[in-house]
Amino acid sequence: MSEHLTCAGDVFRNPDGSLRLPLPGLDDEEGARVPDGLPPVIDAHVHLFPDRLFDAIFAWFHTNGWPIRYPLYSEDIIQFLAEHGVEHIVALHYAHKPGIARGLNDYVATLASASPTVTGLATVHPQDEDAGDILHDAFAKGLQGVKLHCHVQGMPVDDPRLDDAYRAAADAGKPMVIHAGREPKSPAYRVDPYTICSVDRVARVLNKHPRLTLCVPHLGADEFEGYAALVRRSDRLWVDTTMAIGNYLPLKEADPLNLFGARMERVLYGSDFPILPYAWDRELKVLRDANLPEAALEAVCANNARTLFGL
Repeated sequence: MSEHLTCAGDVFRNPDGSLRLPLPGLDDEEGARVPDGLPPVIDAHVHLFPDRLFDAIFAWFHTNGWPIRYPLYSEDIIQFLAEHGVEHIVALHYAHKPGIARGLNDYVATLASASPTVTGLATVHPQDEDAGDILHDAFAKGLQGVKLHCHVQGMPVDDPRLDDAYRAAADAGKPMVIHAGREPKSPAYRVDPYTICSVDRVARVLNKHPRLTLCVPHLGADEFEGYAALVRRSDRLWVDTTMAIGNYLPLKEADPLNLFGARMERVLYGSDFPILPYAWDRELKVLRDANLPEAALEAVCANNARTLFGL
């Protein structure tokens, strides 16, 4: 497959707007280290799951997403990124059903405690009746935030069932990383992301929980302009670059990073490793070539993650 997918036209979309999946993988060249010319790099969006869950995730993406170029398990992921020059990673996971969050949190807490290059986040499911207690225990074990995924967990970001989790995170001073953007729209999800996800819903959460800090991955794809405007208005909203700046997903905005130029102190670099259909350093090369001011580049590559997660 060529080095780029086209962002123009609807060749990769169904009539209902969903992606025509699976998308193809790319054969772009990968580097052995973080590209020259970049400051220290913290990857703020890396996934760590138990092996059996990774097997299920890899199989799901093979059918419903894209081919996984790096089908690695957790310890190999940590080693791979460290050996390739990534200074630190923020480990994310999510509970796809109720009743499993505690076990997943314990798993990530154990990995993080064993590795100085890993900061782990917790998760909870909207149907967990003891969400506040689950997160309180996870924070006590060293986890430094919470990851939720509206598409996978089947809820809007302003679902009242999440209020206990939001309060627990706010009380502890921990950020929530929430996949609340509409993309990727896939018919394989139990819900329509375009129905449950919007920048307006995120704004309502920020208004309802004035002590809560949120980070929306993928630059809020595909409502880039709306999220850029909300970031300008709110000091409690952050975004990460994950899979949004590499010219892979067929999005209407080919260069969304420029929309956030006025508030680069709210943008984090993230990769989505290992759930990638292209080279691990693809978006790092984009950042290297983006002609950002030195301070902005240092902020996006590492300093913003240090601030948000207390590294």
